[in-house]
Amino acid sequence: MVKNKKKRVIVGMSSGVDSSVAAALLQQQGYDVVGVFMHFWKEPAAESLAENKCCSLESLEDARKVCQILGIPLYTANAEQEFKREVVDYFLEEYRQGRTPNPCVACNEFIKFKVLLKKMLEMDGDFVASGHYSVNKKEADGKFHLYQGKDKEKDQSYFLYNFTQKQLAKILFPVGEYEKPAIRKIAQELGLPVFDKDDSQGLCFTPEKYPENFLRRNLPLQKGKIINTAGKVLGMHEGLPLYTIGQRRGINIGGDGPYYVVRKDLENNILVVTNDKADAALFYDIMEVERANWLVAQPTLPCQVWVKTRYRHPMVSAIIKEEKKGIFAVEFASPQQAISPGQSAVFYTKEGEMLGGGRIK
Repeated sequence: MVKNKKKRVIVGMSSGVDSSVAAALLQQQGYDVVGVFMHFWKEPAAESLAENKCCSLESLEDARKVCQILGIPLYTANAEQEFKREVVDYFLEEYRQGRTPNPCVACNEFIKFKVLLKKMLEMDGDFVASGHYSVNKKEADGKFHLYQGKDKEKDQSYFLYNFTQKQLAKILFPVGEYEKPAIRKIAQELGLPVFDKDDSQGLCFTPEKYPENFLRRNLPLQKGKIINTAGKVLGMHEGLPLYTIGQRRGINIGGDGPYYVVRKDLENNILVVTNDKADAALFYDIMEVERANWLVAQPTLPCQVWVKTRYRHPMVSAIIKEEKKGIFAVEFASPQQAISPGQSAVFYTKEGEMLGGGRIK
């Protein structure tokens, strides 16, 4: 019988500095660390332009170098079909339906951690880990509670609201208690070649920073009228999936701009805009949230919370007023802009504990 066997952790190695240092920190803490590099889908039409940024050959080589330096094994996992179905197809269908999807939430829920947890079972592991900036703690109530990372600029808890308690019991976030400069310093001190590697930005599965050209290549688009909130025709749009609520870039109608997207009338294929930043049509007092997941327990309503409606938006005060047939009514303390159906609304306490989240309806 083997005594004092090390706990084994399966680490998702993206080749970035965060996952690399996550593996190093776990190794220093005495874990038996195994790296897994995942292969995702890439667009065939874009092969000549770029690979999937998350799983390019360069990224794989960087991950291998890091694992060689740390002296840990690296395995690969092919999640191409799952990624295409759960992330890319979802992404396109949401835009087709007039919503603004959140592919990173879908990827974390259906791909990254699903693959890692599967590998954990296959490799007789005890935990999985990633380089996300978030903090997962088992509290006195015996439940696992998820908090914002120490580095509020890099905090990624927003993308992780769909976990169950069973999953949280098996997940470690080693870099969550650090700020980004400290992570880079650790990587440099360990001689990891990725210590100054740029953070990944934008969609991983298309070479462009913004999704418009990917949508043009993969969705049927129909031109239609652009009108202002008074009903005046200002020009023609190139297809409603190319626009999102609150958008001001790329509307291309000239005149007394900038113009902001107020609404998308799918039935009549009309884009409604305004050039008045104070236009009441841009602001929302209340939103509905569906498909909610609560990490510990559904709060007793009404409940005062802090909510993020997009990753880069600041948290704002709101009250979850009521729930009817799985739809939560959320009233903002002050009117908010750019509330887009399809995006994630994620709820926190003032102290930064994540309560849960859902999709803006």
